[in-house]
Amino acid sequence: MSAEQVTVYSRPGCPFCMSLRAGLQRSGLEFTEVDIWQDPEAAGVVRSIADGNETVPTVVIGDWKAVNPSTREVVAAVAEHAPHLLPA
Repeated sequence: MSAEQVTVYSRPGCPFCMSLRAGLQRSGLEFTEVDIWQDPEAAGVVRSIADGNETVPTVVIGDWKAVNPSTREVVAAVAEHAPHLLPA
């Protein structure tokens, strides 16, 4: 089963989040960004992935999850797990 979206969990002021956001925007990849400081459920998702920590950016693409991935890693994961989400 393929993923239906790329979800990037972030928080305001996070330089790693800003860097990933910029890289994904340059790549043309569409993604949904969720602020873990505004969404307690999202913070729980991140803690479940990041060994109890609220480390961001955390990215989820279907069953694929990564803490602080590079743009290249995210695009490669989309190519593998949800190629239909790649920009044309």
